[in-house]
Amino acid sequence: MSNSYFQFRQFIIRQDQCAMKVCTDACILGAWFSEKISSYSRILDIGSGTGLLSLMLAQKSKGEIHGIELDLNAFKQMKENIAESNWKERVRAFPGDVRSFAFPGKYDFIITNPPFFEGDLNAGTKEKNLARHSTELTLSALLEVIDGNLGSAGSFGILLPYHRTQYFEGLATGRRFHIREKLLVKQTPGHDFFRSILYFSRNREHFVPVTEMSIRNGSGEYTDEFRELLADYYLHL
Repeated sequence: MSNSYFQFRQFIIRQDQCAMKVCTDACILGAWFSEKISSYSRILDIGSGTGLLSLMLAQKSKGEIHGIELDLNAFKQMKENIAESNWKERVRAFPGDVRSFAFPGKYDFIITNPPFFEGDLNAGTKEKNLARHSTELTLSALLEVIDGNLGSAGSFGILLPYHRTQYFEGLATGRRFHIREKLLVKQTPGHDFFRSILYFSRNREHFVPVTEMSIRNGSGEYTDEFRELLADYYLHL
């Protein structure tokens, strides 16, 4: 997925000006939550990058969607991708730092694919560092932002490396958020989990569904579960 653009069924993501390109796990994140957001009228995408998640959610939502991006080149590309989409009237891009940005009201749902590698080795460029590493926005700071911009009955979704799941759940509990559903992702059935997609709300759930999914089977083909999830987005499934 390193081309200068990625063609989905109903929109195109241009990515030649972005450090972080369209990736499979982000597509899983967007597709999984797109089935859960029909009742949300105001949605925020934190760290929007190319605008991928905003447009994936817009495809299946009638709500107003806002995306915010710190990197100026990525913000410009997001605006371009939104302008070329069928949903440009209700998807809006903001430039700036989410920690200090004054949004126009609270949100019903917040989605984020945050920097992954807090404390790990840095990438080769400043842009990739911002996109990949949480030196600018730690998970604790991210939760503070979510808490401050989410409505009293709101919920949020996040993509994380699997090994950071328990740590993040502890942070979220400290902010009085409660897990309501999980999707654990493997590359193949023979691999360990490498990503967690977590769905939180302010209300405690009595039952928390946990779903496991492999992207490819032992023969290297997409699994039936992956095909079903991405069928409305990927061209060649």
